Amino acid sequence: MDSFSMTTMYWMTWGVGLAFLFAFGACAGSFLNVVIYRLPNGLSVVSPPSRCPRCGARLRWYDNIPILSWLALRGRCRRCATRISFQYPLIEVIGGVLVAGLAALLYLVPPGSYWSAVGGEWWSLQKFGATWPAFLCWSLTLLGLLAMTLIDAKTFIIPIQIPTFTTIACWILWPIQALLPAHNRLFGDWPIPALSWAGTASAFGGVCGVVLAMLLLKRGILRYSFQDYDDYVEDGDVLADYPHARREMFVELLFLLPCMAGIAAGWLIGQGISTPPPLVVMALGASMGGWLCGGAVVWAVRIFGTLGFGKEAMGAGDVHLMAAVGAAFGWIDPIIGFFIAPFFGLGWVVLRALGGRMLRGLSKELPYGPHLALAVLAVVLLRPVILEVGSELFPGLFTDQTGRLAEKASSG
Repeated sequence: MDSFSMTTMYWMTWGVGLAFLFAFGACAGSFLNVVIYRLPNGLSVVSPPSRCPRCGARLRWYDNIPILSWLALRGRCRRCATRISFQYPLIEVIGGVLVAGLAALLYLVPPGSYWSAVGGEWWSLQKFGATWPAFLCWSLTLLGLLAMTLIDAKTFIIPIQIPTFTTIACWILWPIQALLPAHNRLFGDWPIPALSWAGTASAFGGVCGVVLAMLLLKRGILRYSFQDYDDYVEDGDVLADYPHARREMFVELLFLLPCMAGIAAGWLIGQGISTPPPLVVMALGASMGGWLCGGAVVWAVRIFGTLGFGKEAMGAGDVHLMAAVGAAFGWIDPIIGFFIAPFFGLGWVVLRALGGRMLRGLSKELPYGPHLALAVLAVVLLRPVILEVGSELFPGLFTDQTGRLAEKASSG
């Protein structure tokens, strides 16, 4: 087979693959629509099956095909002709674009090019067949961010089920990824920042500490913070002027003590091991370390900001959101995302100020969760741009664990 035929076959194969991944993302987006509607209302996301919220008619399979069914029905219920929100096909399209776009950026960009800094050359060198657990991990996290953004924007609440599911999925998928055959197993080429034994043991100890703290909560030895928050919420409000925020931060610090003790103990144990950890252990440790760092950076601002100003500085849901991001992408990305999120908040304020009556009517306030999610999305999908700008503003800081991505971004 000549080179032209091989190139044609390659792009045809990837064309079919991207179409499949778009369909997968669109189906995931269809499920996200159910999650976005039901979770805030305390409903099950699996039962009952999808139905019209007005007439109760159960949707048949041909009325539940992502994007196409909405177009075929012209945006109305087949039985009662109630208008179906444009949000449904929009979320399905966004889900498809996220998954297919991520695949294109990771696998189809030539190695050494500007956009290869999105994920590094590990992805294109290993190919999809050897990296599907890592790809699924990243895709699920981006889709989870989409759901959390929309729910938070509407209700000022991030249901803990979404980041918890994403985190557990990452802790399963990264070790599976480590077990697959690969062409290069050097730690420097691993797609998320690897940790030494000291860092890995610290991550394991910190997670064990969180589990212990959760058990103490369940047994009533520790108490949940903000237990009386609803007593200060007036009818029609989503936020309360809570007067005891400083007091509750000491409750949360008490909850964090087992975690901090576990991190310290793990560090001391890991310091005595000079050899690198096995790849499976390293993969899980890197994910758990990212989970701890992602949650810690937000929780630290939440605690110190609340102690300083006397009002809840950041929501607990933001902690879980960034922890899930760390579980998927490692400890660096959530930290960078956290520090560029304020620019998205400022952009929202400017957009509403310049956007006229339509945008100003969307929301008088927007919680911080959507800004965090957009910042993470930018860090992941626009990594070379972020690295290039960051390397200009902070030379030597915006590099990944191999120290090579910033060089590629600036030399592209």
